[in-house]
Amino acid sequence: MATETDSSSEEGVDWRSDASAEEMTRRERYGEFYRRMVREPAIIAWSDLRTRVGIIILSVYLLMAALDVFGLWRNPSPNQAPRLLPPFQNWAFPLGTTQSGVDLFALIVDSTPFILLMVLAGGVWATTLAVMVGTVSGYKGGSVDTAITSVSDFFMAIPGLPLVIVLAITFSPENPILLGVILTINYWAGLGRSIRSQVLSIREESYVEASRTMGSSTFRIIVKDVLPNIMPYVMVNFVFAARYTIFASVGLYFIGVLPYTGQNWGVTLNNAYNQGGLFTMQALHWLLVPIVAIVGLALGLILVSQGMDRIFNPRVRTRLSGESESIEGEDDTTAPPGGMV
Repeated sequence: MATETDSSSEEGVDWRSDASAEEMTRRERYGEFYRRMVREPAIIAWSDLRTRVGIIILSVYLLMAALDVFGLWRNPSPNQAPRLLPPFQNWAFPLGTTQSGVDLFALIVDSTPFILLMVLAGGVWATTLAVMVGTVSGYKGGSVDTAITSVSDFFMAIPGLPLVIVLAITFSPENPILLGVILTINYWAGLGRSIRSQVLSIREESYVEASRTMGSSTFRIIVKDVLPNIMPYVMVNFVFAARYTIFASVGLYFIGVLPYTGQNWGVTLNNAYNQGGLFTMQALHWLLVPIVAIVGLALGLILVSQGMDRIFNPRVRTRLSGESESIEGEDDTTAPPGGMV
């Protein structure tokens, strides 16, 4: 009986130790994921001045979107204040008012969620499709490359602006996600060809050849070996696609192609221009406020994209890991036993 009890207790201890080891392994795995995917990119991004400024600018737009989504700021409506009130004279209306007494800051806040959704949809659609087309075409080659390249050439041959105008008039999109996709309907083609040229050189590298020799699947090679090397280029072009979406939408709203539903920076520009914002000093701020909002969002996206190169650059990541390990090693060697000074 004693022997059975001892053996059962030992089995219990072994089971608990195995469970503890498995739990530690899972905890270490989560810690490694957090370090590589969250902590290191955040440190690298924040160490670059351009990225810090870009994050701050984009945070302002996200804050304005939150103010509108959660109803923390008043809705724009006529006769809220005196007409054509200049900016920074009445802090209840910090950016001034329009000809009909509408709060300009409320107009910008009310437009921000729509603009951000549209920009995100356009950038994600164009970049994702371009990455899929470019990586598969460049890596596979042969008949697959020929077929995909022919489709890309067809879409590149279609004039972008006339196509977008025809689609906008036909569908009159009021949903920001649909509008973002329409505005970048053939933007992906040129980007896909550029990514293909990048992949053509990467697929001949020794590490890609080693993965093929070991029998790795095409999907795994593209995800593990190809995509990390083109991510800086992809992120920069994502920002270019997002910026193109902003300017295209504002331009089409300004000339009246897109439907005047709700508020939009292009609609505000159109109203300001039609009511003398370009010719009278009293209404000049009405024209400048949406222009500053457009330029500010584009600038924030560009600054963040410039910092993406540091985040995805393996040399910077390796250097950061080496510095972290050296700092930890110095702390271990210099700290006295027991933590006493």
